[in-house]
Amino acid sequence: MAFPLPWLNVHEPLPAPEQAWDDSSPAPGLLAAGGSLSVPRLVQAYRQGTFPWFSEGQPILWWSPEPRMVLPVAQFRLHRSLRKTLQRFRAAPGCEVRVDCDFSAVIGACAGTPREGQGGTWIVPEMVTAYEALHAAGHAHSVETWVGGRLVGGLYCVALGRAVFGESMFAHATDASKIALAALVCLCRRAGVELIDCQQNTRHLASLGAREMPRAPFLAHVARASALSDFVWQFSSLYWNELLPVQDA
Repeated sequence: MAFPLPWLNVHEPLPAPEQAWDDSSPAPGLLAAGGSLSVPRLVQAYRQGTFPWFSEGQPILWWSPEPRMVLPVAQFRLHRSLRKTLQRFRAAPGCEVRVDCDFSAVIGACAGTPREGQGGTWIVPEMVTAYEALHAAGHAHSVETWVGGRLVGGLYCVALGRAVFGESMFAHATDASKIALAALVCLCRRAGVELIDCQQNTRHLASLGAREMPRAPFLAHVARASALSDFVWQFSSLYWNELLPVQDA
């Protein structure tokens, strides 16, 4: 059975996400190949719920999975062990969350962290360059875990209005990436963000409250949320109150 895949010229628009390959194909969710990773192309892609994902030696591949893994921020599961970790982190001198302090270091560290269940990295140099440009344009952000003046973990994401798309995270200390994710949840709750896109299903994300959402309602959410105004990407220690009782401060 043939599965034709659109090949995009640099300025050719992406196909509608509903045209992505289905479960009967060798790569469910694959939408197109080619094109570019320019800022306008990436913004167009995310506005229609599509993202690039490819390995070294492959062309640019564009994906729109069905269903989509999302984390409703109101349903984030704060397990007992993570609660204790956050309480210690918040109380300890020299422990802080920073936003967009060192995006390049975060994406560089993420590039060396394989996705769950995969060998090697998908954040090839071309992707690093593209997302650094997206960050410079104000559409990509890093949430960072710092201890004693050292970056020990973090994540980066894309944001259009109130639509937030998680990309990758790393940890060089125990639970450092989980701290950054919890901080992002707090920031999103304060900003009125409903969902964090997680792209694909993993056991780790499911354990934290992420769930699958059919493509149609996900795309409706993205259209609605991305049309809203941008919010300020900054983190205050007061934001921890979104997850931790005030008496724990």
